[in-house]
Amino acid sequence: MAASHGGNDLLVRVRPENESRPDMAGAHAVPDPNEPAWRERAVARSLNAARFRAEQRVQRFLDAAFELIDEKGTTEFTIQEVVDRSKQSLRSFYEYFDGKDELVLALFEETIREADDDIRAAVEAESDPLDRLQAFAIRLHEWCDPVESPRKRGSHNRRAISEFSMHLAVNHAERVRGALAPQTHLLHELVDAAAEAGAIKVADTRRATALVQQTVMFSWFGNRLVENPKQRLTAQETWEFCLHGLDG
Repeated sequence: MAASHGGNDLLVRVRPENESRPDMAGAHAVPDPNEPAWRERAVARSLNAARFRAEQRVQRFLDAAFELIDEKGTTEFTIQEVVDRSKQSLRSFYEYFDGKDELVLALFEETIREADDDIRAAVEAESDPLDRLQAFAIRLHEWCDPVESPRKRGSHNRRAISEFSMHLAVNHAERVRGALAPQTHLLHELVDAAAEAGAIKVADTRRATALVQQTVMFSWFGNRLVENPKQRLTAQETWEFCLHGLDG
């Protein structure tokens, strides 16, 4: 699954409509010590209400886009289809997104965050440093490979997002790096821990992290070109290749 909302942090995570998220719509106003307390409370109430309405509108756009992807199996939908499905206006759409790429980035970031939660849970279930590293690689491969069953991991069909991620990586590299940063940080910690335990031997754990992450993430691209399913690389085979490279 190689790169997430209108603005770099417009959305942090897909949440139910009745759950408020204070980091969504704008910064908190700095209180004026000379303002009476009642005025500050009234303004804060108004801002919170506006933020909650904005969250609901954006969530409806995301839900509509995910539904279209699940139905079509592709990101070949139009903005108007998203607007119609969400039962909102085109003007409202452009209040939150610059265009379709911005929307798909939002969907990508949400998928990445869902994957990160699942990968971390798999890692935390293990205690041995090498087992934790293996759990990371296996679970990441399962998320990234669109040849796998679309619903084996995640709430939505991730194949379309995975394939469109190549376009996102080329045209929105900074946003993609930002979305993948937590995943990269976790993997680096796991490689460091395995090296310190003597389970692997690498001269530069940061470079080793990049090699493992890129090998696992983009093995799906090669599998997409293999016609015979029996010849496609599995998550276990990809991990064993990485382990050999790590001198494990």
